[in-house]
Amino acid sequence: MTRPKGRPMTMPLLSKAHMHSLAASYRNTLLNDVIPFWLEHAIDTEHGGIMTCLDREGRVIDTDKGVWQQGRFAWMMGHLFNTVERRPEWLAHAGHTIRFLRGRCYDTDGRLFFHVTRDGTPIRKRRYAYAESFACIAFGEYARATGKSEYAEWAEETYATYAGHQPSPPKFTGARTMKSMGVPMIDIVTCQCLRESIGFADADARIDRAIEEIRRDFMKPDIRCCMESVGPQGEIIDHLDGRLLNPGHAIEGAWFIMREGKLRGNAAYVRQGLDILDWMWERGWDAEFGGVLYYRDVYGHPVSEYWQDMKFWWPQNEALIATLLAYQLTGDEKYAAWHRQLHDWYARHFVDAEHGDCYGYLSRDGRVTSPVKGNLFKGCFHYPRQLLTCWRLCDELRPQP
Repeated sequence: MTRPKGRPMTMPLLSKAHMHSLAASYRNTLLNDVIPFWLEHAIDTEHGGIMTCLDREGRVIDTDKGVWQQGRFAWMMGHLFNTVERRPEWLAHAGHTIRFLRGRCYDTDGRLFFHVTRDGTPIRKRRYAYAESFACIAFGEYARATGKSEYAEWAEETYATYAGHQPSPPKFTGARTMKSMGVPMIDIVTCQCLRESIGFADADARIDRAIEEIRRDFMKPDIRCCMESVGPQGEIIDHLDGRLLNPGHAIEGAWFIMREGKLRGNAAYVRQGLDILDWMWERGWDAEFGGVLYYRDVYGHPVSEYWQDMKFWWPQNEALIATLLAYQLTGDEKYAAWHRQLHDWYARHFVDAEHGDCYGYLSRDGRVTSPVKGNLFKGCFHYPRQLLTCWRLCDELRPQP
């Protein structure tokens, strides 16, 4: 396959006048680089689904499969088919992966495994139900694409399993009960996806509850922070786990909330998302080396995890969406500057102009620590979703003829 060489465009300026070229850059990178990389290297024509563990050039380095990535890939293929272009191969790949997901990845209790062999023999199941959230949005997009009601039913059934399992069984004893922002945050985006694909009737009410829980329990205006974990009543727990912040995760939640405000004309939701973005950019942006740091301590104490100052690919992707959406919603040049700064840093350090897609893991100063392109967590999701979302935002922002 011949892949266009070169990195995404470097932005000398982010303004509405430049939105046409920036939209074209995001579109080109998505459709002529990232998606072709995964279609060329990941499709398992023998057993179904996709191979998720790939090296820099796309060679399979482990035949085990991550179930998160099956649902995410099927969603991406279905969503591209439904919203970009009705390419038969995208629909075929969505169906191919959904058949593996549905046929090989479910346990007898209705939940999904996390990690399976190439043929789908289960290896590991996790406490939390995020595999279910990714599966249900994949079914939703496939239902939308095919018009077949059985996939919409699977989407709602799997969502019910996901929602019924949240919050997940406690990891620790009752001596120090905590809850995670990930639970309401993922509920927001899952319901948004199902509302778009199958008209999920309960979406608005569930999203409202999740956004309110984040506002009430996780946001701390007095210290300008959105917590990753809190006690049952929203209290900060002054121990290593309780103080741990993941700025990129909170920023991802910020754009989910901002998007909901945009879609429903709710200024309070927009303001809530902007506050989270502002606070967590202040805490997460690495002023010395660039990029969003992985972990921080709410009080500035040392963080115990050894990867705390690394740069993972996905927080950068989520911050790119959040900053561009914030710019669209406010016109504030601060957000334009943040987006431009991160865009150029990501292009210099994460993008693999030679072999396609992007690296997943960098040291704090931007050196590649592992050349893997796929594993049980990194796949065809955060980066292409960022490219697609930013492409759409640029199209909306550019001057109309």
